[in-house]
Amino acid sequence: MSEADRLAIQQGCSGLDLMEAAGRAVAAEAMAMLGSPARVFVACGPGNNGGDGFVAARVLRAAGYQVRVALLGTLEALRGDAATMAARWGEPCEALSPAGVAGGDLIIDALFGAGLSRPLAGLAADIVAAINASGKSVLAVDIPSGLNGSTGSPEGPSIAARRTVTFFRLKPGHVLLPGRALCGKLTLADIGIPAATLETIAPKTFLNRPQLWAALLPRARTEAHKYQRGHTVVVSGPAESTGAARLGARAALRVGSGLVTLVGSPAATAINATHATAVMVRAVSSDADLSRFLGDERRNAVLIGPGAGVGSATAASVLSVLASPPAVVLDADALTSFATTAGEGEVRAVGFGFVVRDPEPPPGAPALFSALKARAAPVVLTPHAGEFQRLFGELGGSKLEAARKAAELSGAVVLFKGADTVVAAPDGRAAINNNAPAWLATAGSGDVLAGFVSGLLAQRMPAFEAACAAVWLHGAAAEAFGPGLIAEDLPETLPQVLARPGLLGPLRTAD
Repeated sequence: MSEADRLAIQQGCSGLDLMEAAGRAVAAEAMAMLGSPARVFVACGPGNNGGDGFVAARVLRAAGYQVRVALLGTLEALRGDAATMAARWGEPCEALSPAGVAGGDLIIDALFGAGLSRPLAGLAADIVAAINASGKSVLAVDIPSGLNGSTGSPEGPSIAARRTVTFFRLKPGHVLLPGRALCGKLTLADIGIPAATLETIAPKTFLNRPQLWAALLPRARTEAHKYQRGHTVVVSGPAESTGAARLGARAALRVGSGLVTLVGSPAATAINATHATAVMVRAVSSDADLSRFLGDERRNAVLIGPGAGVGSATAASVLSVLASPPAVVLDADALTSFATTAGEGEVRAVGFGFVVRDPEPPPGAPALFSALKARAAPVVLTPHAGEFQRLFGELGGSKLEAARKAAELSGAVVLFKGADTVVAAPDGRAAINNNAPAWLATAGSGDVLAGFVSGLLAQRMPAFEAACAAVWLHGAAAEAFGPGLIAEDLPETLPQVLARPGLLGPLRTAD
């Protein structure tokens, strides 16, 4: 954002005009929150965030609101545009103190913006604590004071806002947790920064929306047949845990894969055959059988991991799958079977036979990463937080930074699941998702997500975009269904999401 401001000014925008527009956007949001004129307390900081606060105060005063302004620091210490806007306020302002926070119907937090890089301490921390304890609604300018705009984590004490107004583009801290919750309802205001500045900045972090991937979403063609829409293979778990793979298989079929086959041991296949209709089944007795089955180039995507069991046998199956031609999705047990923290003899060996005590240690993450980087076809990893930590260890930084490091380390697209899912590619691109409702946290929903990814890969959608699309569709289907959702509902609700105007566009006779 600092660079966007600099480029905008270089292209002829006035810094004062940008600050005026930002302050007016804050004032407009305050009016929307309050309705008829009321009492507003504006807490201004010593930088440009405080300058935005002075503008908002002036606009609110002109609209008939009773406005008190308090400054952290002195007027004499203000510099640049912030000093100019303080002068335009034209009335005395108080010295900001914890005791002075009381009173008013709304508090505007214009203390510190997204560029804060150190924890709040001393008087600033005491003021934040007083604002949070006041019981008043808080409107934050740019980002709640104390929240790191890059990581979404509080730098020490942080304001908990009811609403936040930010400018030009969202920051990662607005959508990563816990920052998203601390921001409250978020408003993005256009303050006149030219969109063309993004061409120079060339950001690689995106909010996950259809605009990012919809152009690559597979579209049905009038003359196409099922064999042209890809064939997804889903590897089943053993007989007592086949349901997870069936969820993935159904999801792959619903998202558009022309054919889907569930493969597993004869015992597992007998169970799957009694539950599957449009999904085909195939019994295999060994990893060699599975490799031969995947050797057919028409079977172009494979999902392994849901319900597979944790142990060296599953790890061996994963390595066998990675040595085959199709695009691959590794989920759940396919990842944990390479965890470096598992102990010898403490996990299960499943494979295509009976469940037994695992006599061998897991091969560890380096073996997996080596196999991933030896491949030409794409791979998507779909860990939740526990699986991520077991596979990658402590990578440090925010969730966004950790996902990027994991993608670079593994050479795969990493779909780091959660309420703030992050999708990261080895080339540095990353997308943050924020459309998942709370009721999506239900057993089996991750298996469905893995199925969506594999079904899109089967239709030859690029891996990063396929993962982003799958995550967004997953959240949108859950939102469309509503509370009471179980995993089986997600594939059945997907068609109404795909039917939304503009998502798939018109049918085409040729790509």
